[in-house]
Amino acid sequence: MRYLFGDYALVPETRELTSAGRPCLVEPQVFDLLVFLLRERERVISVDELIQAVWNGRIVSDSATSARISAARAAIGDDGTAQRWIRTIRRRGFRFVGAVEETEAAAHPPASGGRQRVALCRSADGTRIAYATGGTGYPLVKAGHWLTHLEHDRQSPIWRPLLERLERRFRLVRYDQRGNGLSDWDIADLSLDRFVEDLEAVVDAAGLGRFALYGTSQGAPIAVAYAHRHPDRVSHLVLHGGFEKGRLLRLSERERVEGEAILTLIRHGWGRPGSPFIDAFATMFIPEGSREQIDSLVDLQRLTTSPENAAALRAAIDRFDVSGRIGEIATPTLVIHARDDGVQPLEEGRALAARIPDAEFLLLEGRNHVVLPQEKAWPVLFGEIERFILGGAAPV
Repeated sequence: MRYLFGDYALVPETRELTSAGRPCLVEPQVFDLLVFLLRERERVISVDELIQAVWNGRIVSDSATSARISAARAAIGDDGTAQRWIRTIRRRGFRFVGAVEETEAAAHPPASGGRQRVALCRSADGTRIAYATGGTGYPLVKAGHWLTHLEHDRQSPIWRPLLERLERRFRLVRYDQRGNGLSDWDIADLSLDRFVEDLEAVVDAAGLGRFALYGTSQGAPIAVAYAHRHPDRVSHLVLHGGFEKGRLLRLSERERVEGEAILTLIRHGWGRPGSPFIDAFATMFIPEGSREQIDSLVDLQRLTTSPENAAALRAAIDRFDVSGRIGEIATPTLVIHARDDGVQPLEEGRALAARIPDAEFLLLEGRNHVVLPQEKAWPVLFGEIERFILGGAAPV
């Protein structure tokens, strides 16, 4: 079903909100609130009903519900003064007002040619995980990692080129990890096992049999843990810029201090233009990025998650440990690392390659943690991934 109102169109099944045909970026709970108000627009909805529908009956403060109502209004060009679409009914609740047309949503085209299909599934603990499929070819799953947003990434000068390049040769399945992007943000458990369960849920929801698994940065230990748990499902394992032990668990005192310093910068500078954190973040992740790519980090941070979630996710990731599993990986593995990676030292990649039986190792020349199109390493990266996976891939 598609709901049309003003210049807006909302499709609950694909979790799409557009304005004049352009996608609007909306937090998961805000999207759910809009859907509920639209479906029940013939009546006034009490605050208790909203809490039951959107927060599953959990205890929520008045300020939290007010903030979500304000965010829902902002997403559709409304505000508390105009109340063009969402009206507050004093002492009773809220109601969606204005002309709404319901139509059947057109079927999604096959995932190819730069298009993607977004859907949601539930992890083992009930957390909603948003995932997307795009491209055609051998199935490649990109493990979730810090700082993604399924819709925004396709417009990002950092992530868009990488996604387009992978979708030329693969059926790419990717997802926003818990606490991030279009997946649920209100999360208590950020242990490695929960992240692996998120990946399990996405793989099953996407209907995959055997597939190649690509883990970058903190997605690498998640991919390792999944391959260790499901060796029959993973045909090829690619680990890029990864590690076996998080920064806060390593022996180096310098790295532990750096980890704590990063957490402090996140809490005070997340998504703030001109903040010292943006400069530090760019220096670590894309020191050779263009001005456009560096400036895009502000929107990337602001849209992907909150400062609190960013710090909590970073702290959890820095405690990941798969050192007890990597020696038992039986899947053909390619380990990739940039020589001067500012986020994960080269020694971390070398350690992974040394401890995973028969792993291949690819050294990229460069400083960026995220490889960018202007680098000499760009064609090398994709050429080697395609050689490794497609050279021996069985027909799907």
